[in-house]
Amino acid sequence: MTLSFRNFSAPWWFLLLVAIGALVVGYVMVQRMRRKRTLRFTNLELLEKVAPRGPSRLRHIPAIVLVLALMLLTTAMAGPTAEQRVPRNRATVMLVIDVSLSMEATDVAPTRLKAAQVAAKSFAEGLTPGVNLGLITFAGTATVLVAPTTDRGGVAKAIDNLKLAQSTATGEAIFAALQSIDGFSQVVGGPDGPPPARIVLMSDGKQTIPTENEDDPRGSFTAAKAAAERKIPITTISFGTADGTVEIEGRTQSVAVDDDAMKEIASLSAGDFYKAATADQLRKVYDTLGEQIGYEIKEADASRPWLILGTIAALIAAAGSLVLSQRLP
Repeated sequence: MTLSFRNFSAPWWFLLLVAIGALVVGYVMVQRMRRKRTLRFTNLELLEKVAPRGPSRLRHIPAIVLVLALMLLTTAMAGPTAEQRVPRNRATVMLVIDVSLSMEATDVAPTRLKAAQVAAKSFAEGLTPGVNLGLITFAGTATVLVAPTTDRGGVAKAIDNLKLAQSTATGEAIFAALQSIDGFSQVVGGPDGPPPARIVLMSDGKQTIPTENEDDPRGSFTAAKAAAERKIPITTISFGTADGTVEIEGRTQSVAVDDDAMKEIASLSAGDFYKAATADQLRKVYDTLGEQIGYEIKEADASRPWLILGTIAALIAAAGSLVLSQRLP
């Protein structure tokens, strides 16, 4: 990691380096004066008898280490900062899960729904504590099962109890998520404004209600545009394969996944699109989202290492001086 003066919160403390430099110059001058006084003692044979043999150049080591300690401590006082990955302390996420009959398809073992439940629970339980998580399911209608909360237990329990139903009202689900976020933001919004929000939408099929036209006033594309206006991105997960089928009223029906619609929803809302054709891929997608949503990169204080190194160097300087000169520097 490279630090520059832009990465110090109080760089004026580096003015102390001038004082440290003056100490170094003073030390060198004192040593030279000491050497001159020694040379004035002309009877070198008598000098060797009355003066104890010194530790020669080793005696300078404690002073050098002490200067290094002062430089490290000065750097710590200047407040070095660095980009660090820290947990978010405020954010709102609405997890929106498709529970239409197509989720009973077995192209993802054991079924799309079962695989989705396992991955969604892992995602919910792994989110950092500062994220408020809500849960919405949708088929023919959208249902808010859990309002945004930091209580992961309620979300996990609701995921375990998901039930399938007919039709796919994707637009209604997005509008329900936006409404839930708006209501929560009015309650928790403080001087810093409402917490940043995101919708995570997982679906396997094309919208069927109110019509198959996503640009309908209550359609998914219209809802995605409304999310963009509120600056709430929608992360979409297209889950399943083109070979999925289900038995409905004794007839086998194809329920191929609709990647194009999910891509467009993500694009219109300035969100991200993910494709998951297996349970393992879905788990990895949720793991990635957990990292993106639960953590952020911030400029944080990085003075502790400098302070520790400076203190250790000062202790080494003191110990070395006691051993070599029987006194503290």
